[in-house]
Amino acid sequence: MIRRAITLASIGALALATSWVRPEANEGSPEAKGQFTIQPATSEIQIDAVLDEPAWGQAVMIPLTREWAPGDNVEPPVKTECRVTFDDDNLYIAFQAFDPEPAKIRARLADRDLTFADDSVGFLLDTFNSQREAFEFRVNPLGVQMDGTLTDIGGATQDINFWQRIDYDGTQDWSWDAIWSSSGKITDEGYVVEIAIPFRQLRFAGGSGPQDWGFIATRHYPRNFEYELRSSPRDFDRNCQVCQFDTLSGLADLPRSKNLELVPTVTTQSSENLIGAGSTEDDTEVGLSLRWGITPNVSLNATVNPDFSQVEADVAQLDVNERFALFFPEKRPFFLDGAEIFATPIQAVYTRTIADPEGGLKLTGRQGKNSFGVLFAEDRLNNISFPSFQRTGRGFIDENVTSGVVRFRRSVGKTSSIGLLYTGREGDVYQNHVLGIDGRFQLGKSSILRFQYLTSETEYPDEIAEANDQPFGSFDDDALEVRYDYQTRNWLAVARVRSYGEDFRADHGFVRQAGLDEVAALVVRSFYGKPDSWYTRLAVQFDYSEAHRDDNGDRFDESNNLTLIYEGPGQTIVQWAIRDNFETFFGQSFDNPRTDLFVSMRPSRRTELEVLLRGGKSIDTFNVRQVDFFTGRVKGKIKLGRGFTGELSHELREFWIDEGTFLIANLTQTTLIYHFNHRAFIRAIVQYNDTERIPRLHNAPSLVEPNLQTALTQGLFSYKLNAKTALFVGYSDNYFGTRAMEIDQTNRTFFVKLSYAWLR
Repeated sequence: MIRRAITLASIGALALATSWVRPEANEGSPEAKGQFTIQPATSEIQIDAVLDEPAWGQAVMIPLTREWAPGDNVEPPVKTECRVTFDDDNLYIAFQAFDPEPAKIRARLADRDLTFADDSVGFLLDTFNSQREAFEFRVNPLGVQMDGTLTDIGGATQDINFWQRIDYDGTQDWSWDAIWSSSGKITDEGYVVEIAIPFRQLRFAGGSGPQDWGFIATRHYPRNFEYELRSSPRDFDRNCQVCQFDTLSGLADLPRSKNLELVPTVTTQSSENLIGAGSTEDDTEVGLSLRWGITPNVSLNATVNPDFSQVEADVAQLDVNERFALFFPEKRPFFLDGAEIFATPIQAVYTRTIADPEGGLKLTGRQGKNSFGVLFAEDRLNNISFPSFQRTGRGFIDENVTSGVVRFRRSVGKTSSIGLLYTGREGDVYQNHVLGIDGRFQLGKSSILRFQYLTSETEYPDEIAEANDQPFGSFDDDALEVRYDYQTRNWLAVARVRSYGEDFRADHGFVRQAGLDEVAALVVRSFYGKPDSWYTRLAVQFDYSEAHRDDNGDRFDESNNLTLIYEGPGQTIVQWAIRDNFETFFGQSFDNPRTDLFVSMRPSRRTELEVLLRGGKSIDTFNVRQVDFFTGRVKGKIKLGRGFTGELSHELREFWIDEGTFLIANLTQTTLIYHFNHRAFIRAIVQYNDTERIPRLHNAPSLVEPNLQTALTQGLFSYKLNAKTALFVGYSDNYFGTRAMEIDQTNRTFFVKLSYAWLR
């Protein structure tokens, strides 16, 4: 207890000390926020990437005058002009992106939200002028769309992303999709992009009077360095981005129609089971999703018998010698609209826990300083995780379950907020309820304090409790997380304290551990190069964490990590880390030093490469012993012409003891995509997993399968008229094999999925 108190005091002193670090002078000087008054369009506008309409000649012009990266508010290397106007239905934005060498423009045909490495232009809209959240839109030179949301409020701080470098772009989520129009064309002077955003696809304040929206125009200019250009300067010593947007005024008499969006879906599939005598099942499902803009700032989403089948495989991950659950992002449209309102420091809402819903209902919106969200779903499956301080268990209850989430958040001052959250899941003999409060407070321009407190009440069926070593009857517990962030251009400091009770459960969320008290801290010092220097950024990072069991205070985990970071020409990133870990597993303690090397580069507009090498000591979770290990991961991508992309990734994990290697796992994925245009493509995916174990080197040889092989193949044709009107035709199958049985096909499925967005 004394040691933990000393550690907490040290972190508090670190946080206080960083608050007094004097930022170094920037290369450029941030200026006052600008204000641009836009006028209604004086003529009709056709979205064809040809700016020949009279309306563009009279639209307000917003130049991109600042380079945010790698320079700091310096003059950009290329000229970019943005023009903005509007009519009764749409907001129109046009870009002229000048380039002295158009042949070097990086642009390819791709599915939406997949061209971040390309040249692109775009903008962000803070439609409530809240200085907290914004919609983001980008378009590459061929008209391929990217859209998402940006928030300075921040979301969950799980271990999977807690220590990653925090960018100056806030928390971005590119899973949100809207229906809008864009066109792009490469010219002799660079490229031109034209965009129309329907007002009914946005949320904004009610009323008929004039409105002010936050606005910033952007350009991504990837060459030997990745240049980020903006229409306004940025004070990098302010720990927020949306709060520094320019103001777009002149928007008045915006449409108030209660717009309706209906998306019927028909999915037909034929599945064949090839094991034993085999069987075939044909099925056709009809579903309907609805989005009703009750007001411009309140939306109702509903779905009946939805088709939530995914038309792409999840990112391949090796689940070998893993103690905790793997995270997979949400991709289903019903859950993505307004998802940012449900984000909290502890990820108590993770919608992939709703696995196979019969129907769902969601209401989200904003009124003045208040934001709210309500979500209900009836699920056919009830998958449950059982977190502990040393691993994540899994269980299943064969019954329907009703899920509900209620969220309220109120803005405080200019950039702070306070919120309430409730989540519940109930079945005939099962229940889990979570209730809590959270907040975000801007302590100064560089400092943010976040916290969340949750309390849970849970009850499992007796047979589930007995099979998974869980408490019988109703039980309850609490969770608390407090995080302090200090960020300037040159310094980053983070301190976090969290305490998760042993019996705390958030079955609607993604909480991998329970029964622990943890303190953690991170400090990063960055050094930036001059234009055309051999580096753009050098950094030294140190992070520390220590975790104790909450029932007896025993230390079970401690980590000290030193990381050196290099960023330079060729869009190269190199990270080398030395890690000193103390870990406890099932009563045994281990000192597990490790080291890793990560390299990422884009040496040309056609190629990308990533390499991760990691090795040292680890825990063999099956045999509960210390072992040596090596992990290697290589990922390469090649782009041929405008339409073809090939990607190959391979991951190797090897574990050994003095007597020899006892586990080798290989995971390979190949993806080939050919785009006919920006709406249609064909794709082939092959995943292959080969895991080999040596039984004689395990404590229980009879329980060890010497060899397991699995494979997945998938072919897909996709045509998207927009984000929600689409046709998919696909084929997928699975293979399984062991040392005693050659790998063979186990099942295959053909499917056709058609969705149509009807807008009114």
